[in-house]
Amino acid sequence: MGSQARAAQVEEVIRRLDAHYVFPDVAAKLAEVLRARLDEGAYADLGDAEFATAVTADLQSVNDDKHLRLRHHADPVAVDGDAEHASESFRRAGELENFGVAAVRRLPGNVGYLDTTMLYPIDLAAPAISAAMTLVASADALLIDVRRNRGGDPETSAFLQSYLVDERTHYLDFYERDGDRVTQMWTLPYVPGPKFGGTKPIWVLTGPVTFSGGEDLAFSLQRQGRAKTVGEVTRGGAHPCDRYKVDTYLDVTVPIARSYDPETGENWEGVGVAPDIAVAADQAFDTAYALALAHVLTLGDAGARRGVAEEARQALDQVKDVGPGPDGTV
Repeated sequence: MGSQARAAQVEEVIRRLDAHYVFPDVAAKLAEVLRARLDEGAYADLGDAEFATAVTADLQSVNDDKHLRLRHHADPVAVDGDAEHASESFRRAGELENFGVAAVRRLPGNVGYLDTTMLYPIDLAAPAISAAMTLVASADALLIDVRRNRGGDPETSAFLQSYLVDERTHYLDFYERDGDRVTQMWTLPYVPGPKFGGTKPIWVLTGPVTFSGGEDLAFSLQRQGRAKTVGEVTRGGAHPCDRYKVDTYLDVTVPIARSYDPETGENWEGVGVAPDIAVAADQAFDTAYALALAHVLTLGDAGARRGVAEEARQALDQVKDVGPGPDGTV
């Protein structure tokens, strides 16, 4: 790649930052960094993949915004915005990942378990999430595992959270640079199928891989008092972003908004979501499951609950040998 072509790519990244980054003052500083690095030859003699890695490091050097990335793709990239998400290849990849619903089950003791790896766009993910929530709706307690969740769509977070409340809830705000406006995020007035509801206990399992949309879920449920988080501090990315084409095989992800708690103005950018119950990520399942089973046993063992209570007692005795770890293995 010639020096003029690399310079053009750097200038295109800068143009996108200047036009769209939610923090214009940081965009100006990043332009200085990228041009200085270009002038000193930092990007010379690099292949596209190495160039993308180097520019990403420089993009994150000013304010450690992990959503700022130059990405190299093996195939030609789509046009700007959400065209990637509308592509057949993206839909197929999501289908092979069950649109982010990695596992759903009823654990012994009538505890529901939902493992999510990504919050795919709602038009793709809604059927899988609805099916999963139907399966856990009658559970006495619920574990939501976002330890491997790498992010996703805020609307999908709203959809999933809507199964966990009884009334519409205003849980997050987005400040968008475009139009200088604030968008409120509310749970939905209707979702298909039965709800888990707003009173039964929930534990959200977190870890250092949990990012972006997965953090949205953990943060929002924690701040509502709707769930306890169990595990480790998450990765720390709170800025919704969009994708912009830079060249045939390169695109840049640029945060276009800033999310925050509508009551406190706080978010998890750069600091992550701190757990209510701090344990190693690979111990989060056992810890949360034990708490859920203890809750189940407070519900009594009369009548129809006799079998569930016995299940819970047995499971509590051997909880270290039950359930998947952070890598999804049993």
